[in-house]
Amino acid sequence: MASLADAIERHIKELFERTGAPWVEIRRVELAGRFACVPSQITYVLETRFTPRHGYLVESRRGGGGFIRIMRLAPAQPDRASLLQALIERLGDAVTCSEADAVVERLQQARLIGAREAAVWRAAMRSQTEWVPVPALRDRVRAALLRSMLMVRFMEVSDA
Repeated sequence: MASLADAIERHIKELFERTGAPWVEIRRVELAGRFACVPSQITYVLETRFTPRHGYLVESRRGGGGFIRIMRLAPAQPDRASLLQALIERLGDAVTCSEADAVVERLQQARLIGAREAAVWRAAMRSQTEWVPVPALRDRVRAALLRSMLMVRFMEVSDA
């Protein structure tokens, strides 16, 4: 008999197969309800079976409208380009400093950018936004800057 963790993993992978999308979004509480388990069991499966080493990136948004987005990385360059394109498409109009850092961290963990490039991206997003007096505008400038950096990176990956 398969374990609960195996069943949850299989369900998430089936979501990828059904949608054919480079990412799926789930709600931890809804998935826990489906499998009659605690939400921490879902977290355990995500932290142990959906890691960059296993070919996945996981993004979590907490709160009332919170969700978990699981992005599949495949070894082939076109799939990595698809991930970068998906990141570009889903960036909103505004990105906080911590959200931008999280995106950069995930890209680095997935080995889409190196440590030096990650450091440059972080420095650029800080130095180019610190002069903006209004925090909301600062977040908009940061989002535009991050989108531009992702676009450049996307072009490099797709041309390779």
